[in-house]
Amino acid sequence: MPTRRRDLLKLAALATTAGALPSIGMAASPPVARATRPLRILILGGTGFTGPFQVAYALARGHQVTVFNRGRRPTPEWPGAVEQLQGDRNAGELDALRGREWDVCIDNPTTLPAWVRDAGGVLAGRVGHYIFISSISVYADGSRAGIDEDAAVAKYTGADPMAETSATLQADVANLFGPLKAASEAEARRQFGDQVSIVRPGYIVGPRDETDRFSYWPLRVADGGEMLVPGDGRDPVQFVDGRDLGEWVVRLAETRTRGTFNATGPDFRLGTDALVHGAHAVTGGAIRYTHVPAAFLHAEGVAFGADLPIWFSQDHAFGGYGQVDNRRAIAAGLTFRPLATTVADLLAWYRALPGDRQRAPRAGMTREREAALLRAWHARAG
Repeated sequence: MPTRRRDLLKLAALATTAGALPSIGMAASPPVARATRPLRILILGGTGFTGPFQVAYALARGHQVTVFNRGRRPTPEWPGAVEQLQGDRNAGELDALRGREWDVCIDNPTTLPAWVRDAGGVLAGRVGHYIFISSISVYADGSRAGIDEDAAVAKYTGADPMAETSATLQADVANLFGPLKAASEAEARRQFGDQVSIVRPGYIVGPRDETDRFSYWPLRVADGGEMLVPGDGRDPVQFVDGRDLGEWVVRLAETRTRGTFNATGPDFRLGTDALVHGAHAVTGGAIRYTHVPAAFLHAEGVAFGADLPIWFSQDHAFGGYGQVDNRRAIAAGLTFRPLATTVADLLAWYRALPGDRQRAPRAGMTREREAALLRAWHARAG
């Protein structure tokens, strides 16, 4: 049974709009040095997943921050003064931005090229640097290892990308998400010229991640018992802590670094065995790992990347998502906190959620499904 691409991309869309809780949801951080030059930073979005981390870090660095969004989510408890402007980009309502100037604009939530076009109509010539948060989903071929920033991107094949709306995207997210992100990147370059940075994250994880894709693994490890580990444990996985991503984007603004970057980590090859053992070092408890071949899981109808989130076998159509070339981003200053820190902070955040939310994880197979697969595998393996 092929991976449900629609399910994967719906979860990706959820990641960009997550974070309805008012707290920023991160543990106390060490003191942050002040930037050498304060910036006026406009953040489009700002209340979703990574936006609050950008705001908190920018404030700690001494910058002036303005956020622009629809005002439909509870306002996080900002650790400083933040100017809040409202408008609806779905309706082209950007009047609150007119006549204003900022040193940099960070565009977090955009998937639609029309949103970039409209932003350019108001902000072009009034911001010195435009940072567009895209996705590795833009790549036309997600199967090959070592995808770098010069790889071909997906082509939009519809009649007019500017006519696409949030509703049409959600109706066909499997086919439209990557091509519309790629078209939005192209529109950003048209509107803002060489003053553009394109940031292409992989899976974004850590506190405030409402998709539960990465959370599946440490939560499952914490449960103990016999755990199904797909493949031979050596398939690579990649992801980036939302705090590492958000803080690095602010540093890109400070250094006025232009270009296109694959923003995923870590800075070494991390296999699934290392992931689960690393999580176990945090959670403790009695656990027994059982490797189950990908071919068996495929035959049993397991949806790679959904039932077993963020993991793909290396021969899968999205096998390259765990092997993306991130050297350019690392050279531009992207750093990664230890896996143990991400796991510990994520679990602390998750366990503070309401009980019914904790009992209804949004990604990964159920324990009953896992147990049935393990029984079937043991029966076959003798």
